[in-house]
Amino acid sequence: MSATKQLNIGLIGTGFMARAHSNAYKRVGDFFPEIGYRPILHTVCSRSDEKVRAFARQWGYKNSVTDWKLLVEDPDIDAVDICVPNDLHAEIAMAAAAKGKMILCEKPLARTVAEAEPMVAAVERAGVPNTVWYNYRRVPSVTLAKQVIDSGKLGRIFHYRANFLQDWTISPELPQGGEALWRLDVHSAGSGVTGDLLAHCIDTAMWLNGGISDVSAMTETFIKERKHQESGKMETVGIDDACIFHCHFDNGSLGLFEATRYARGQKALYTFEINGEKASLRWDLQDQNRLEYFDHGDESIVRGWRSIHVSDSDQPYIDHWWIPGVCIGYEHTFVHHVADFLKSLETGEPCQPTFRQALETQKVCDAVLESASSRSWVDTEVEWG
Repeated sequence: MSATKQLNIGLIGTGFMARAHSNAYKRVGDFFPEIGYRPILHTVCSRSDEKVRAFARQWGYKNSVTDWKLLVEDPDIDAVDICVPNDLHAEIAMAAAAKGKMILCEKPLARTVAEAEPMVAAVERAGVPNTVWYNYRRVPSVTLAKQVIDSGKLGRIFHYRANFLQDWTISPELPQGGEALWRLDVHSAGSGVTGDLLAHCIDTAMWLNGGISDVSAMTETFIKERKHQESGKMETVGIDDACIFHCHFDNGSLGLFEATRYARGQKALYTFEINGEKASLRWDLQDQNRLEYFDHGDESIVRGWRSIHVSDSDQPYIDHWWIPGVCIGYEHTFVHHVADFLKSLETGEPCQPTFRQALETQKVCDAVLESASSRSWVDTEVEWG
């Protein structure tokens, strides 16, 4: 289909994710020319006038504003992209839905289930297209893992294990709060590694392996007080620095998850492994173009783990990129998400994960934190299907 429809994007935020999303909007038409929509970088918003003007110049946005309400109320804007701290997601999303805007929201959907539920109700009441940026689903090798699992090649699933390890908050001199370090402020973030890192692991896990029914968790905050950048005072740290939980999936398999920001030497080690009756899969973000696969059905003398380099045109998304054997990167996952969102506007099918699906991930996050606090098993009440 030739490009005939423009989609004016209003982006709220100018940080890391705002750059990743802006790049995706700019590149999607180059590599997915068959899609009949083209994103137009219409308006970007940030509280700092100097910063938002510089961002608009760098990325090519036509307009910049310092009040998100002006962006949401602009009749020329078709889709609102929310790239701000978690405590602002709900208010912006519900205001955008009330104005009939399409909404793309950064993860997690909100700080809590109680905050997320009205967001889901608002977008569904308004009937607006919506999605949440759980981008790891769209790593080609992870999408291939989904295809392999759905084909039945693994047979009955017994185990799912995942971890997401970082080390950037170990120093006690690192402050909390403010523009760059809002993830360390519980009021802005809602939680620590649970909402920031484990939310990714949980979304991917349920997409691949089905719903999680109950959890048993423990968390730890290693540094109890940090100076707050806004107050200048030492304040109690309310987020979790590390979290480990195990769980039951609806299909009877067992799950084991770990996330921390205190794994010295690890910058972004995200891995998962799935063990089935017939075969197993494992994946590592730091070697993201490969999917490792073990098939017990192979002849015994050659049976072993194989490394599949996901770069051929018959593998997910790859036909839109380069020649076989040439890698793509982290930024391409966002291009894929934009492409899928635009395609959904043509087909009328929801772009996954929707707000409602992201609510299910939020239920698991809330259950994990409740379990850690009560030191007991907690049912998630997830409805996955």
